[in-house]
Amino acid sequence: MSNVPEYFGSMVFNDEVMKERLPKETYKALKKTVYEGKVLDISVANVVANAMKDWAVEKGCTHYTHWFQPMTGITAEKHDSFISSTDEGGIIMAFSGKELIKGEPDASSFPSGGLRATFEARGYTAWDPSSFAFIKEGVLCIPTAFCSYGGQVLDKKTPLLRSMEALNTQALRILRLFGRTDVNRVVTTVGAEQEYFLVDEEMWKQRKDLIYTGRTLFGAKPPKGQEMEDHYFGAIKPRVQAFMTELNEELWKLGILAKTEHNEVAPAQHELAPIFADSNLATDHNQLTMEMMKKVARRHKMVCLLHEKPFAGVNGSGKHNNWAMSTNTGINLLDPGKTPHENAQFLLFLCAVIKAVDEYQDLLRLSVATAGNDHRLGANEAPPAVVSMFLGDELTDILKSFEEKREYNGREMVELEIGVDVLPHFPRDTTDRNRTSPFAFTGNKFEFRMLGSSLSIAGPNITLNTIIAEELEQFADYLENADDFKKALNHLIRKTIREHKRIIFNGNGYDEAWLREAQERGLSNLTCTPEAMVHFSDEKNIKLFTKHRIFTEVEIRSRQDIMMENYSKTINIEALTMLEMLRKEIMPAAYSYIREVSETANAAKTLCPDITCESELKMVSRLSSLASALYTKTDLLEKAVHDAHEYEGQVTKQAQYYHDYVFAAMQEARAVADEIEMIAGEKYWPYPTYGDLLFGV
Repeated sequence: MSNVPEYFGSMVFNDEVMKERLPKETYKALKKTVYEGKVLDISVANVVANAMKDWAVEKGCTHYTHWFQPMTGITAEKHDSFISSTDEGGIIMAFSGKELIKGEPDASSFPSGGLRATFEARGYTAWDPSSFAFIKEGVLCIPTAFCSYGGQVLDKKTPLLRSMEALNTQALRILRLFGRTDVNRVVTTVGAEQEYFLVDEEMWKQRKDLIYTGRTLFGAKPPKGQEMEDHYFGAIKPRVQAFMTELNEELWKLGILAKTEHNEVAPAQHELAPIFADSNLATDHNQLTMEMMKKVARRHKMVCLLHEKPFAGVNGSGKHNNWAMSTNTGINLLDPGKTPHENAQFLLFLCAVIKAVDEYQDLLRLSVATAGNDHRLGANEAPPAVVSMFLGDELTDILKSFEEKREYNGREMVELEIGVDVLPHFPRDTTDRNRTSPFAFTGNKFEFRMLGSSLSIAGPNITLNTIIAEELEQFADYLENADDFKKALNHLIRKTIREHKRIIFNGNGYDEAWLREAQERGLSNLTCTPEAMVHFSDEKNIKLFTKHRIFTEVEIRSRQDIMMENYSKTINIEALTMLEMLRKEIMPAAYSYIREVSETANAAKTLCPDITCESELKMVSRLSSLASALYTKTDLLEKAVHDAHEYEGQVTKQAQYYHDYVFAAMQEARAVADEIEMIAGEKYWPYPTYGDLLFGV
């Protein structure tokens, strides 16, 4: 397909299609629902549903689905046909407003964190008109929210929409203080850069660990990895380019603004980056992107790996969440601007972000906490587990001058006017980027770099929107009640910088010295998922989310339990897979090689009694010793997995046990197995090696 503008968005019931197919009054009523949160009248819904159905049928659809995002981290869908019977025994293709607005999937088998009993099956999906319906593989997909029979939130979309509304409300209060009466909506926008690996499908089929867990549980380092730095931005292989071309076409048809593609640092690793979209649309699009990556890869006889660390010893995959705030009039609130007035506004919004990141470090860290991401955070490829902010030297110096009541050029001054004359025009890119920073300012947005590649971006953006809404509310409360706005504004900015500058760090986040300095600054270092996730239900966090009506306390505790359970389940599956591979593949391979080397030595001695066969005997001795050690490590791992079940029903304790004992035992067993791989004969090794996988496409 060469004419991209012609087919871009062709599978989306977007604004252009709605203007064409809906009566003018219906279109206006629908837009009012989206922008003002008005209840959608059933008569309007009926007209929209019929137009949507006609459009979908013309595109070849026979079914529709309420497409939602439960707490599994992926999407869910139940397909229903448009078929409806007639009195004459025939059928018609029908779709009502009632069917559009509400669906009723079985909610009993989705994670609920104890919100409902297994036998309580009823759940509801509710149409989200702020996201466009689309056609995927011949099915009309209607983006929806998902809740239980009792109204408890069971998905990721609902709290995301709530957080966007919370930030909009508070940001508008701030803008009114600056005289921005023309603005009636503020949205958060996101561009999610997606990293991934591609491996040959036939090799993937031979690795139980990749099939069951998405990562290699065993694997010795190949002779060549990423040391030569020749893969990053290198020429794309024809097979990979063919995959990327088809992927782009599929995404563009869905209205997803796939923009940039390139090879990443590790062999077989790649990246796709989109253009910014509103947070709810960006979340939908990223879920679709991950799904399409997997499907398109299989068409090209490859498998797309979205695990955060599929290979030890080479870079894992992350997902950079580029986040900004924009008005309906086209103003980016994180753009420094060209006039003093805009700079004052910029500095206030910047201070809100600084204060939010400092006060809610724990929430940002736990929003990206998963078993897979624990492999990356702190490694020399991803930010450390310590949350900090990078602003660059120039912007940091400007804030320092503001705090110290002096102009940026060094002259002392008593007070700064609202115009912030020290900052008449701040160029966007006056400093280098910092790839080691978890949360970096990049000219007119913040790049939250801690996300893992398989993670839904909903959770981190719910957190970002909510914590910044909280700080904006505090700022608005203070400034609205001030007698002298200019004086209060200066005081507020200066106070915020002074009290929260500890979170700003422009240096090397990989340096061990930074971890010591961070501790001295009082910053948290939550190194693993169980350690981080337990803070979700801290009193201050419950107060935050309930105050802004994002979650109830019960929903917070249920989500914490779900995340803890997911961690335990992930490690348990990995451990069971490892045990199966050890007992059925790796140890038999080691014993077979030992037997062959022993038989070779015995045969040589029989033929030539004077030969000592010293090298063979040393090999047998070393392999036998490793095999014995591996047998012991396997037993210890099996015991650790067994003992973990003693904590059933105690989700926090069980998750911590899996981290401290099961995962630790897995690491010990792997170390021995990888050493055996390094010396065992190639024909005996039971599955493709790292070299095969990384350089086999």
